[in-house]
Amino acid sequence: MSGSEPLDPVGFSRIVPVSRETLERLELWLAELRRWQARINLVGASTLDDPWRRHILDSAQLLRFLPPGTRRLVDLGSGAGLPGLILAILGVPEVHLVESDRRKAAFLLFCKGKLGLEGVVVHAERAERLQLPPADVVTARALAPLDELLPLALRFADSRTRFLFLKGREVESELTRTRRSWKITARLHPSLASAEGRILEIEQVCAIGTEPDERHAP
Repeated sequence: MSGSEPLDPVGFSRIVPVSRETLERLELWLAELRRWQARINLVGASTLDDPWRRHILDSAQLLRFLPPGTRRLVDLGSGAGLPGLILAILGVPEVHLVESDRRKAAFLLFCKGKLGLEGVVVHAERAERLQLPPADVVTARALAPLDELLPLALRFADSRTRFLFLKGREVESELTRTRRSWKITARLHPSLASAEGRILEIEQVCAIGTEPDERHAP
């Protein structure tokens, strides 16, 4: 948090217990992020002063909200792999990373091979043009306001899908605006990584005037 000492791998593993192998993969991802950042703007430069908190913990905290038996996850606007690639490193079996910027998608493909993440699929195209089977979970981080993000996320959902969005201080106003058009069952959780951050967990959603099982229709 603001004013705190930067989080290190040992501190991270106290918050999110992981194996030594997993910690080594996270360290390797971070090393590649720093290397590629010199050529491609993958993340805000200032965030690399505390990357274990700002990026790795911020993404990894979603693990506790994954439904039991989660197998397929779709991550929209993955960028440097946040949160989707981190969740793949942490064990989600099948993760689809959707990133239309081809340079960022190249980074994701490189990391998939470097880290041996066979269950990761990188889609270098816009989510609006992509068709995939419904996911157990759809994630996004700082991609778009909720009223724009939700219709996009519903393309990859059915009635069982859970949505986990990493949001900031404007999330409540985003929810209010979105509820003008959508019936939403949602919970807000404090972030472990930022005093201003929130995790928006959505379990049920349908357009106003439709039945819940129609929620995934265009």
